[in-house]
Amino acid sequence: MKIDLKKDLKHLYNASAKAPVFVDVPDMNFLMIDGTGGPTEDGPYGKAIEALYSISYAAKFHIKKDLGGVDYAVMPLEGLWWTDIPEEFSMTDRDPWKWTMMLMQPDWVTAEVQEVAFERASKKLDRDLSSVYEHTLKEGHVVQIMHIGPYSDEPPVIQGMHRFVDENGMKLRDKHHEIYLSDPRRAKPEKLKTILRHPVEPA
Repeated sequence: MKIDLKKDLKHLYNASAKAPVFVDVPDMNFLMIDGTGGPTEDGPYGKAIEALYSISYAAKFHIKKDLGGVDYAVMPLEGLWWTDIPEEFSMTDRDPWKWTMMLMQPDWVTAEVQEVAFERASKKLDRDLSSVYEHTLKEGHVVQIMHIGPYSDEPPVIQGMHRFVDENGMKLRDKHHEIYLSDPRRAKPEKLKTILRHPVEPA
């Protein structure tokens, strides 16, 4: 039976669209890659996503087929977004945007498995994938809410999430985090599901 960690971690990979909530996120291991600019498929962003999925699927099939291990669903794409000057984050001017795109890796994806996965993905894509790295994300206490609809409609939802943080005596820290539960190539814009998350701390 295929393991779906989204179900085991339902409080982290599902959220209400009605109101923000606070949750505690454990330390989680990710494959990550950094970049700048808007999320265009034909630019660095598209190549970054391709690299992350290629490595993650290579690890999955190595575990299942070569090692006779568990079968599991590759986790959804996630991203950290920011600008050097937060107040200047604009939905129209995307050139200053900075991002870290990432895929969570289950505990059974060991260093040895990753080594094989990197090699196979690099050979398949015929390019160097050394810009992809492994990192443990330590977010801790966060606020999150589900956004349903186009990515361009996120700002009012994010503003409401920020107000909720202020009203509860907390403040934002670190980077805005998004979890993409829908494939924008297949789902209609109005049906897209995205978890919006941000680490917080006492004000």
